[in-house]
Amino acid sequence: MLITAPIREGDKFGSGYYGASRDGGKRVHKGIDYACYPGSLVYAHVGGIISKLGFPYGDDLGFRYVQVTDTNTNLHLRYFYVEPMVSLHQVVSAQHVIGRSQSLNDRYPGITEHIHFEITDEKGRVVDPETLKNSLGRSF
Repeated sequence: MLITAPIREGDKFGSGYYGASRDGGKRVHKGIDYACYPGSLVYAHVGGIISKLGFPYGDDLGFRYVQVTDTNTNLHLRYFYVEPMVSLHQVVSAQHVIGRSQSLNDRYPGITEHIHFEITDEKGRVVDPETLKNSLGRSF
């Protein structure tokens, strides 16, 4: 498995498990949060192309994300709260360093530091990384 960090356990903002409750049950968590120290290197789970370098919050352009599109499956793997160390359209292999994790405590005081990892298919539907891992026979 490429990510060996633990999944973020519960804090006042919730837990980092896929499907965890958010906003008092009004929505669910659509990814997995991996606990890590700010500045930790973040590696691509799969080979592919850097298809997007974005901003998760419209009101705070200090936070970034990196999207890797797996050219074999057309799945989009997004790594949130990651300062990119890659460029748009760059081809990367599995285990390639794509960035460094960012600190979340200025925006969410007391949250467990982490990166957020999510997968969407070509139609934008969110995919549970654990289910996909089991069906493809490989770790994410």
